[in-house]
Amino acid sequence: MMARLKTAPRSWQLLPWAVVVLAGLVAPVIGLLLVAGSTDPAALSVLPSPVIALGMMGTGMIAAAAAGRFWTGVSLAFAAGAGLVLLAASLGMPPLPRPLSFGLASIIASISFAARGALFARSAADKGWWIAVAVVAGEAALLVTAALLPGELPDWLLVVLPAQWASAAIMTALTGTGAASAELLALAGTAAATLLVARLWPRRWPYLVMFSAWLGFSALVWHWPAPADPAKPATAALSSPSARQDRSD
Repeated sequence: MMARLKTAPRSWQLLPWAVVVLAGLVAPVIGLLLVAGSTDPAALSVLPSPVIALGMMGTGMIAAAAAGRFWTGVSLAFAAGAGLVLLAASLGMPPLPRPLSFGLASIIASISFAARGALFARSAADKGWWIAVAVVAGEAALLVTAALLPGELPDWLLVVLPAQWASAAIMTALTGTGAASAELLALAGTAAATLLVARLWPRRWPYLVMFSAWLGFSALVWHWPAPADPAKPATAALSSPSARQDRSD
C-alpha cells in the first residue's frame, strides 16, 4: 500500500488528507458555528454531540484508511474531539460536568472509528479511504437528518449506526445525564470484532463474527439506550430511538 502511494502524483497523495481536514475539521467547525447561533440555550449543551461524533468519525476513519495505520486514526480522532469540545466551550457550551466520562467516550469512539478505517486499508489497500469517505458520508447524512428532523427516520435504522452510538455517549458526557453504557459497550465490542477481521485478513470467516457482533450490540443499544435529561427536551431528539419511544409511552 505505502509503495503505491509513494509512486502516485503528489496531488493524489494529498487528496485523502484534504478530505480528512474537510470532513473532520472544516465541516464540524461550521456545524458548531451554526449551533452557536441557536437561540435555545439547551441546544448549546446537546446539539454539539452529533457534530463532535461526526468530526471524530471523519478524522479517525478516513485517516486510518489513508495512512494504513490504526493508531494514526485513533490519535487524530481523539485530537479532533478534544479540539471541537474546546471550540464548543468557547462558543458558549456549558462546562463539561463529567470530563472523565467525555474522555472515556472519546477514547472508545476513536478506537472504534479507527478500527473500521484500518480494516478498509487492509482489505482495499490504497482505495480503502474512498470506502471510509462513503461510510462517513452515509452515516453523517442519517445522523444530521435525525438531529434536524426527529422521528423522520425509522428507529431501527438509527439504532444500528455507530455514529449514533458515539453521539449518544458524548451527549451524556456533555449533559451529565448518566452513562451510555450500552453505546460504549457497542463501540468497544464492534471495534474488537473489526480489528479481529483486519488482523486475520484475507480470511473471510471473521466477517461473520463482526456482523454478528454489530447486530447483537445494536440490540443491546435498543433495549438499554442512553438516558436523556427530562429538564432538557432537546436531548430526547438525540438519544437512542427506543428511549424516545419509552418516554412517549
